[in-house]
Parts: sequence; structure tokens; C-alpha cells
Amino acid sequence: MIEGKYTVEKDLRQQLVTYSKWLSRLGFTPGTSGNLSVRLNRECLLVTPTGMSKRMVRPDDMVIVDLHGRLLAGSRNVTSEIGMHLAVYDRRPDVQAVVHSHPPIATAFACSGRSLDETLCQESVMTVGIIPLARYATTGTDEVAASLSPFLANHDAILLENHGAVSYGKSLEDAFMKMETLEHIAHVALVAHQLGSPRPLRSDQIERLNCAKATYQQNAISISAPPFSSSNTTGTSSQPTTELLVHQNER
Repeated sequence: MIEGKYTVEKDLRQQLVTYSKWLSRLGFTPGTSGNLSVRLNRECLLVTPTGMSKRMVRPDDMVIVDLHGRLLAGSRNVTSEIGMHLAVYDRRPDVQAVVHSHPPIATAFACSGRSLDETLCQESVMTVGIIPLARYATTGTDEVAASLSPFLANHDAILLENHGAVSYGKSLEDAFMKMETLEHIAHVALVAHQLGSPRPLRSDQIERLNCAKATYQQNAISISAPPFSSSNTTGTSSQPTTELLVHQNER
């Protein structure tokens, strides 16, 4: 059992490195900005440390914190923005991973006081939907959690006024792809308005897309459902936490 937990933690540390580097390559985490986290088990999170370029992080740099943000293990310090992550996990028990970054075009919308609330392309309906704008909050303070609170239940990606964006999902891959899609939607919106002729989808078109989305999600669940059940365990069914997480994060 201990070996299994170690394997899961090792895998999640490597995933944090992988998606940190992808965010850096995309230009979403300049300097030491941005942070990522993933549930390690019911009691704690694995998080990127403060003060490091996401291009340069290594598996051993990650820190473990409890659900109050207190450092439990690791040689580096916890990010000052851990409160943002904790707010998401607290309100969304279905969420397994959180990504915070500064994608430039989406951040420009946030710095202009604009949400991404126009449904201009089918992709936005099929993925993250409307992306709201959380009011300005000083980074590293309790204000951030309060500003996110109105949107957490019904949205999977949020712009942060004069700051950046946060996305979250069932795995690090899912949270990362939502952040990537958020920036794509911002780029489309910017160019459509520069062209001077944005044409948002009609309500009937959005309704049909929502039906298509529901079908797609059901098919995806059927294909990716892991072969996990209590009958496959060897006397450890009462402790499914990390074993279940590794299935979720391999999707």
C-alpha cells in the first residue's frame, strides 16, 4: 500500500512538471508567475512552489500542503496564492486539479474589465462556456477567494481582474486544456472585434450545441471509465483515495 501511494505521488509530481513546462512554452507563466496544484489525497495537495520559473521546476521542488495551506513536506515555500486553490477545492469537491496563469490575451481582457461572455464560436460552448470576470482582489490575500466565490459552482474557468486567470478540472490535463482553450477564446474575441463584425451564436444554436456537448461527454465517460471496483482490490477497498486519483489523472 505504501509503495502504491509513492507511485501515485511520483506520477503527480511529474505531471506538475510537464504542465508547468507547457504553460511556460505557451508564454502563460512569465518569470516566476503562475502556480499549479493537484489533490494528492483527501487531506492534502501537491503544489508548485513559490519563486520558481515554471520552465525550470523539477519533481522534487513540489510541496505538499494540507487543506488549510500549511506546509507538510518539501524543501521550498508554499505559493502565496495557495488561497486561490483552496477556495476552488473547498467549493468544488469534484475538482482534482487547479491551474493559475497569465495568458496574455485573456489577461488583457481581465485588465480591461471585460469578461469573455460572448459566445462567438462553437468551441466555447463545447468546452469552458461563458468565462466570467472576478472583481479585483489583492494577490495572496483572502480577497481572492471572496472574489471567486460567486462563480465557482457554475464555471470551470474565471478571469481575474487586473491579474490573470484560473481554471480547474478532473485532472491536471483537463485544467491545463481549459486554460489553453480560454486563451484561444480570448484571441478569437479580440480578432472578431478588430474585424468589426462579431456574430455571437443565437440561443437556438447554443441549445443544440449544449445537447451535442451532453452526448459527447457521455461518450467520453463511457470510453475512459477505469476498470476499478472493490472486487479488483486485495483487501484495500476501504482506502481508494490515491489509487482512484491515479486513474483519473491518466485520462
